[in-house]
Amino acid sequence: MRFSPHTEDDVREMLDALGLSSLDDLYAQVPAEVQLERPLDVPPGRSELELVEDLKRLAARNRHADELVCFAGGGAYDHYVPAVVWAMAGRSELQTSYTPYQPELSQGVLQALFEYQSMICDLTGLEVSNASLYDGATALVEAVNMARAATGRDRVLIAGRIDPRYVEALETYGKGLGFMPEPVEIGAKGTKLEDAACVIVQYPDGHGVLGDARSAFAAARKAGARAIEIFDPLSLGVLASPGELGADIAVAEGQVLGNHLNYGGPYLGIIAARTQDIRRMPGRIAGETSDVDGNPGYVLTLQTREQHIRREKATSNICTNQTLMAIAASVYLAWLGPQGLVELGEACAAKARYAAERLVEAGARLAHPDEPFFKEFAITFDRPAEQVRDTLIEVGYLVGPVVDGALLVACTERRTREDIDGLAEALGEVLA
Repeated sequence: MRFSPHTEDDVREMLDALGLSSLDDLYAQVPAEVQLERPLDVPPGRSELELVEDLKRLAARNRHADELVCFAGGGAYDHYVPAVVWAMAGRSELQTSYTPYQPELSQGVLQALFEYQSMICDLTGLEVSNASLYDGATALVEAVNMARAATGRDRVLIAGRIDPRYVEALETYGKGLGFMPEPVEIGAKGTKLEDAACVIVQYPDGHGVLGDARSAFAAARKAGARAIEIFDPLSLGVLASPGELGADIAVAEGQVLGNHLNYGGPYLGIIAARTQDIRRMPGRIAGETSDVDGNPGYVLTLQTREQHIRREKATSNICTNQTLMAIAASVYLAWLGPQGLVELGEACAAKARYAAERLVEAGARLAHPDEPFFKEFAITFDRPAEQVRDTLIEVGYLVGPVVDGALLVACTERRTREDIDGLAEALGEVLA
């Protein structure tokens, strides 16, 4: 049985209106060599009951993070998502919200976005944030475009290790925009920054290491380049903020703020900057004002996206944002609070240190034994890291990814001592 939305009467009425006698006449202009002279190779239609059972069987072939003990890192982390987050963000009036073209009808979502921006500014120590972006990687691209517009330069420099997917995003966008990211060593002989649009530092870096971001940013700003930091939002209870470190623009992946792993998305792009770049911010900025009666109200204070202004005047071609994910982040941050942020950061750091010690005892080597880290670290072995990762997954421990030959291990507040000891025991058996 095949489903068709058109009855025979519908088809006949259409053909009569066109003056045609058959559907073959309708497609007569299509060359014979590209016409398919057989039915499509798709299975027959199924009932709803059969289809649901088929999908269940397919889904059961996957092993998800709730079935495995999750130590996975590399940009997406298994933090606890409190029930209140999606009890609030999942309300129908928020789930279905879209671009607030008419502020008088969109006060709720505009206020939520205003609160989100305020929290991001508090976190980063920077003056302005927009109403969110797609994800961390594209937020970095937007930051680079801001830097290029501000400086009139096109050299995009990467200092130290950053997530390889961020590099790939920069390379993809850069092919069309006229730039290509270059790795540099700040302070090395022959390294010139005077013609650079920006210097990008990830802190903690792509292996979880806490490098010298402060010196790199100072050198960038001295050369007239913008200092861009990729940061972990949940590290800021224990680590210096981007503003404190000297960053001009800060970007992050906001998945850790109340959003589940979700098989890779949808996620949340965070961006914040200093006031000097407010008119170069992509997307939209929600602001607070007063109505004619003196009551507080919320509006889109800045709208630099191409749907709102002339295309050649737009700062970016971004056409929407991750409002729902940003609202979830706002609820999560309000639930966590300043002291909760500190306690969560301390828990992650302590558990990661304990895990590193136990895994070294089990036979792993720290890729950077003399460098400090926050919640994530890289380990190596005498065999390919991919083999170790795959075997650990088979016995119930989700680790990785593998970056530059090293296996990343991340510890969130969800991991217990028993989880860590179990991973160490499993690793010992794998290496033995």
